[in-house]
Amino acid sequence: MKINKRRRREFKTDYLKRIKLLKSGSPRLVFRRTNSYLIVQYVISKEAKDKIVFGTTSKKLLSLGWPKESSRSLKSIPASYLLGLFIGKKIKDEKLSEPIIDFGMIRMIPKTKTYAFIKGLNDGGVNIACKKEFFPEEERIRGEKLKNKIPFDNLKAAIEK
Repeated sequence: MKINKRRRREFKTDYLKRIKLLKSGSPRLVFRRTNSYLIVQYVISKEAKDKIVFGTTSKKLLSLGWPKESSRSLKSIPASYLLGLFIGKKIKDEKLSEPIIDFGMIRMIPKTKTYAFIKGLNDGGVNIACKKEFFPEEERIRGEKLKNKIPFDNLKAAIEK
């Protein structure tokens, strides 16, 4: 009986996917979610050693105007879209090369946070190939169905400055 590696047993690393990403030689945009926040890092790998160029979490949205009373929704679809938009603008402003997205062990289900993040990246200027029907509806991206309303237009304008 074969025993899987520890990080595979803990559902942290898919080694087959990691090897394919490392062999591509392109920088990676690592997207992870925790119980409270979303984490994004721009990573460059050389000889299987990762160097983080920059990273941010969805806590950054609080400084851009996200309401404090809605801080528990920093892992929602609107937060994911706005974080993707922020990262896309940062990649374009710093003139970094186009990355490959690394979602790790996150399941890719259409119309969820992961696709909202990709839509934010595309709107931010990073070209990621994805079918349009996988993106969430516009009213979900704007957060119109959230219990605590967020000033989506103000946040988007603050990011696009």
